[in-house]
This record gives sequence, C-alpha cells and structure tokens, in this order.
Amino acid sequence: MKKVSFVIPCYRSEHTLPHVVAEIEEKMKTMEQYEYDIFLVNDCSPDDTFGTIRRLCREHENIKGISFSKNFGQHSALMAGLRHSDGDYVVCLDDDGQTPANEVDRLLEKLEEGYDAVYAKYEHKQHSAFRNMGSRINELMTRVMLGKPADLYVSSYFAVKKFVVNDMVKYENSYPYVIGLVLRATKNITNVTVNHREREEGSSGYTIKKLLGLWFNGFTAFSVKPLRIATGIGAFSAMVGFFYGIYTIAKRLVNPAVPMGFSSTMAAIVFFGGMVMLMLGLIGEYIGRIYISLNNSPQYVIRETINLEKEE
Repeated sequence: MKKVSFVIPCYRSEHTLPHVVAEIEEKMKTMEQYEYDIFLVNDCSPDDTFGTIRRLCREHENIKGISFSKNFGQHSALMAGLRHSDGDYVVCLDDDGQTPANEVDRLLEKLEEGYDAVYAKYEHKQHSAFRNMGSRINELMTRVMLGKPADLYVSSYFAVKKFVVNDMVKYENSYPYVIGLVLRATKNITNVTVNHREREEGSSGYTIKKLLGLWFNGFTAFSVKPLRIATGIGAFSAMVGFFYGIYTIAKRLVNPAVPMGFSSTMAAIVFFGGMVMLMLGLIGEYIGRIYISLNNSPQYVIRETINLEKEE
C-alpha cells in the first residue's frame, strides 16, 4: 500500500487548521488504496496555532507536529516537513482552507499516470488583488530566471514523488526556494485544475517585504542570470556613454560655439553612477548569501516536535 504524506506550513491558522485536517481525513477515507500522515509545521505563529496542533496530534497518531523557534518563512516550513516525511507521494497545501484538500485525488492520479510533480491550477483565484499581483510577478520570475516552462502554472498546492523529495532535502543552504528545487529535480511536471476557495478568515501573511524577499531569494539562490543581465546592462550603458562622448566631440568640432552642457554631464554621471551601484549591490547580495551559507546558517530551528520522537 502506498503512503501519502501531507505537509502543511502553519501561520495564524488556529481556527482554520482543524477544518483542513478534517477535510483531508474525510477524503482519505474514500481512498483506501493509500495510507497517510500529516505534518503540521508551526512557523512561530503569534496566535495559538501550535496549541491547535497539539490537540490534533493528541487526537490522531498519524498527525505530526513541528514548531519553529522563530519565524523562518513558508519555504523553510515546507523543507522541515519534507525532511520528516516518508510517503511515496508528498502533498503540500495551505493551512487557510483555500486549497481544496478534498480534490487531492486529482493530483495523485497524475502522479500515478507517471508525472513526477503536479501543481494545482486555479480557474478562478480567490486571492486579494495584491496577492494575485505577487503571483503574476512570481510567475514571470520563475519563467525568466529558473527556466520554468511557459505553460506550467505553479502554486502552493502541489504533489511530488518521493525521489523528488529526496533530492530537494539535499539542499541545506540558508535560503530554500521550493519551486526552484522541484524544477532542479525534474521537468516531468504537469498541472491539474482544481477549485480555489475564498479565505475563511484573516488575510494573507505575505507582505510586500516578504514577497520581495521571496523573489530575491528565488533568483539569487538558483540562477546566475541576474549577474548576466547586469553584465549586459553594464555593457549597454558603457556603449551609450561611448557614443554619446563621440557625439559631443563631433558637435564641438562642427560648431565650436556650442557650449559644453553641465546638465548633460551631470545626467550622464548620475545615470552611470546609479548603474554601477546597482551592479555592485547585486554582486554584494550574492557574496553576502555565500558568506551566510558558509557560516552554516540554518534553514530553520525546531523548538519542539510532537509524535515524532519514535521516528527520531
């Protein structure tokens, strides 16, 4: 009998989490060909989310709880759950009830057909306008920087086979980016359409700061294209400056009465100075991340686990 491991990052979900777990249980009762367990990872939520996890773990032996010592982010929470999971298939979904756990059979069917990874695709997303804008930017970034196929839609609701998980958890650097890890492991990925619900309560935990950090993490951790783009912009800027210099000299030779422009000189200095600072900042970001990784900064720190003692 094959086993399915569910991994759910948890943040501000003390009220919604029981409904998500109950929905998983109801669905898996109809899929007797699978056994399953559920990993609930508390990302140091400020409410009583871990209290809810404690209660669920007491009531169900197949539910495992993990609690971080501080907030490390959704992708670190996913990595913690993936490392403890042992299912033949691993399904990752949200804790707010927007991702329909009762449609997990659609994802698992695609894995059974031979795909290595399956991402849920939504016809009508119920996210806020801000979150939808973030998703579009993330879509563009993963396509340009990480080589994601243009027709592949990525979301937080996905399923992968065990060998993909085994490769993903080998990544121990400080800045995990789950989409990049999946794309690194396989290109045999497909989509399946599911419903997307309105949020039961609360709002998305992704602020502008967190989204910017996530995007920056994605393209600096798994791609050198930003450096190549910086090189191209630098070369283009240098070429523009060179030809502008020739134009200025030629104009002066043709008409010596033409005054040398202070404003154009300052504009050129500000433009090229800004470009240089931008490139240096980008290079510095890469070097800083290398430094932090060499210092073995952890992806996460676990304060407490529940129902995992026997496995450890």
